[in-house]
Amino acid sequence: MCRKLFVAATGQNCGKTTISVSLIHLARRKYGRVGFMKAIGPKCVTFNGVPMDKDAVLMAQIYGLEEDRRLMSPVVLTKGSTKRFIDGELASATAIEKLQRTCSELEAKNDFLIIEGAGHGGVGSVIGLNNAQVAKLLDAPVVMVAGGGIGNVIDSVRLNMGLYEREGAALRMLLVNKLITEKRASSLGYLQKAFAGSGIQVAGAFDYSPVLANPTLQNLARRLGKPLKGDPTQQHRIAHNIQLGAASSQVVIDGLQHSTLLITTSSRDELLVTTASLYHIPAYREKIAGLVIPGHTAISPVTQKILDESGVPYIRIEETTAQVFTKLLDHVSKITADDHEKLELLQSTAETYLDFAAIDALL
Repeated sequence: MCRKLFVAATGQNCGKTTISVSLIHLARRKYGRVGFMKAIGPKCVTFNGVPMDKDAVLMAQIYGLEEDRRLMSPVVLTKGSTKRFIDGELASATAIEKLQRTCSELEAKNDFLIIEGAGHGGVGSVIGLNNAQVAKLLDAPVVMVAGGGIGNVIDSVRLNMGLYEREGAALRMLLVNKLITEKRASSLGYLQKAFAGSGIQVAGAFDYSPVLANPTLQNLARRLGKPLKGDPTQQHRIAHNIQLGAASSQVVIDGLQHSTLLITTSSRDELLVTTASLYHIPAYREKIAGLVIPGHTAISPVTQKILDESGVPYIRIEETTAQVFTKLLDHVSKITADDHEKLELLQSTAETYLDFAAIDALL
């Protein structure tokens, strides 16, 4: 009989998908066949001819589940879907039937099935299928992922708990993610006290990791919608810091931190040339991850030649510096199938931090 687990979250960007990636990795060490389903998919793409949620595509690519792609994302919300549900053009009953049928097919094919929710507990309410309702419908025990801290975790979990309790979904465990290493034991201790008697086990997930949290250059290029130029072997390099090159060239260079993405306008020839020249020096190459060059002013031919010859990775975009800086600061890094360094770190770290046996025992 297939064992099922519903991975929920208190909200976006808690690390729910990285937890799912990790749980599949750990489950495969015990079970022969491990499947994945993104029950309600709000972020639709087409993968090998099939409309799927991005998270389902990620799991298919990482774990070679492409043959199940038609089952992995049963209800995908494409553009205009929510209005069509409200207008009655699409029926919740149809989505319910598809979820149940797809889940049954995946259960028949697998020994362990991870069902991932979307956002906080209420996501999906517009189509009559929020996360709590889906977990109950599919009879899957729930593990809820929350971000680090104490007060914030308690508040967000309590807010979501009411919905799961109302729907009769079995919320079994709280996985606290992105913990501060030196505060890990203390934070978990207080959270265990806070939820004592609730029937919910509290366990720690990952400590906060800059490698997992920060984006690669290719990830940033996708975010800005522009190609990454320069040395193509650096596309998976992680930008640990973002710095605005607004001061004098000397001040900017002196202020570079480890693996910095430097944003400097296309009119700053002296800073662009200096950065490109320093990229050849190993000590500075450690500090310079790459450049983002915004602005409507064309880069001068000489500066462009120096940039291209240096191999320094850069993204050229004709927006204002303020617009680009805001986009990048608001960006939350999402792991991709090409992020091999992140995936290897995630999977190896999961073996140490996540107690899969304890999670499995709850099902």
